[in-house]
Amino acid sequence: MFRPKVPTMPQPTGLVAPPAVVEPTTITSAAQIPSPAPVAPSPSRPAVQLTPGTALSLVGGGTAVVLVVGAVLVSMLLAVTVTATSVAVCAVVVRSLLTRR
Repeated sequence: MFRPKVPTMPQPTGLVAPPAVVEPTTITSAAQIPSPAPVAPSPSRPAVQLTPGTALSLVGGGTAVVLVVGAVLVSMLLAVTVTATSVAVCAVVVRSLLTRR
């Protein structure tokens, strides 16, 4: 009961079909497709044109994002600090209550 038993592979029973015979096929070439006509290259210019106003708005938006993310991270750190301090104070109070007895 406590010894593991290794399963054995059962032998096939009944009729076993012989392996199918694969016959080779001939490869025929497809009809020749004409190559597409060459496309004239478009004039190269930047995809986005930055004007001084757009650059200023991008810098302002990036600064706002950095300030918001920084404020959120600092507030989370402050919450962790307050929680850790309160847990430490509770531990000191409980310890002092238990040692008086």
